[in-house]
Amino acid sequence: MLIDTYNRIHNYLRISLTDNCNLRCFYCMPEENYHFMPNQQLMQVDELIKIAQLFVEQGVTKIRLTGGEPLVRKDAAEIMHALGKLGVELTITTNATRVNHFIDDFEKAGIRSVNISLDTLQKEKFHLITRRDQFDTVKNNIDALLLRGFKVKVNVVVVKGLNESEILDFIEWAKNTAIEIRFIEFMPFDGNQWKSDKLVTLHEILSKISEQYQFIPSTNAAHDTSKHYSIPGHAGSFAIISTMSAPFCSSCNRIRLTADGKIKNCLFSEEESDLLNALRNGEDLLPLIENAINTKHKELGGQFSKQFELIDANTIHNRSMIAIGG
Repeated sequence: MLIDTYNRIHNYLRISLTDNCNLRCFYCMPEENYHFMPNQQLMQVDELIKIAQLFVEQGVTKIRLTGGEPLVRKDAAEIMHALGKLGVELTITTNATRVNHFIDDFEKAGIRSVNISLDTLQKEKFHLITRRDQFDTVKNNIDALLLRGFKVKVNVVVVKGLNESEILDFIEWAKNTAIEIRFIEFMPFDGNQWKSDKLVTLHEILSKISEQYQFIPSTNAAHDTSKHYSIPGHAGSFAIISTMSAPFCSSCNRIRLTADGKIKNCLFSEEESDLLNALRNGEDLLPLIENAINTKHKELGGQFSKQFELIDANTIHNRSMIAIGG
């Protein structure tokens, strides 16, 4: 097992398939003309599977595929099918623009839970946020997933002045639809123009929802990053990922593998270990993995404190969100 110096067991691996994406959300991608990694810099299918297999041998029981947008990678289906044979819980996070091309592959690979990134229910605002006209496609693909029996979670990054006015609209959507709405606090990454006054906190989100609904806290699993709630009479539910105002680092079980084969022991870690080049050079990867886990900071990548009001995003050394992989 992969256990760090704070006695946290790491059994959840998030693998980015690509830093490429067909949307241009400002909080994820620094600029429109972003330079994506060349193909030879990415983990190839056999390399990705070898590295994933090693993690499974060290106790990983869940793998999530991320991007960029994982479904823009041409061999995404091949990767899903191969990972589906490793005996782990396999999930994916996607913007849902290409889900209609992959639903059968999801089922064949054993994927039953899909996270969808969707920050607005307004078509015009979707175009503003993503700089692409894909709202109808996303909504239709969410409906298709639900019709096929997939568990669907909708990830909503809440930014003050942009979409906090839609919190109740998302809750209303879950009244008759069996989805989980996950409100995510806006987090600082390279180039995403983060400022503390744009943050809508856990407390503020709950306060807004309480204006119209009575909700009940649900039981959270041991390593949940989200705080779960239900509303009596609603088919769906909601949750809040409070990374900034109420971090959950003490129970973190996550490891991240970037599309170019770097291991990050925290979403906010500055340090990375290059597994891909080590693999290509015939080196033993396990010592690199174990060292990455052993050097994991207690919280927030060691880069800032829980006092989010004092954070200067310009002093944080990290990749952009799209280059990390969610």
